[in-house]
Parts: sequence; C-alpha cells; structure tokens
Amino acid sequence: MKLRLKFLLLTAAMTAGQVFQAAGQCAMCRLNAENASKGFQSGLNGGIVYMIFIPYLLLLAGVLVFWRKKIMSFLRG
Repeated sequence: MKLRLKFLLLTAAMTAGQVFQAAGQCAMCRLNAENASKGFQSGLNGGIVYMIFIPYLLLLAGVLVFWRKKIMSFLRG
C-alpha cells in the first residue's frame, strides 16, 4: 500500500511539473494564432490535433501488442 501511495504522489508531482512548463508556451502560440491569417490558423489547429492524436494511437498499439492474448481469449469466450 505504501508503494502505491509513493507512486501516486510521484506521478502527481511529475504531472504538475509538466502542466506548469506547458503553460509558459501557451501565450506565444495564442499570440501567433491571433495575428495569423485563416489558412495558418487551420494549419495550426490541424497540427495540434495531430500532436494530440499520435501518443494515444501509440498507447493503443502498445496495449494491443502486450495484451493481445488476454484480449483474444476474452473475445472468444
């Protein structure tokens, strides 16, 4: 139980550090998007969606590779 609590606290601390780091870049991106043309804004939005989608796709692929036997046995019955 203590190990789980330590892991949870470590994960929370690492996540909080990443949030503060990402907030520093937000003003720059917003300023560039506000001053840019419509074509650039749609390209920027597409790039953001691409950057968000790829890690989730890789995570899904990893889960499928490592747990494919369990998933197949569950689906077969």
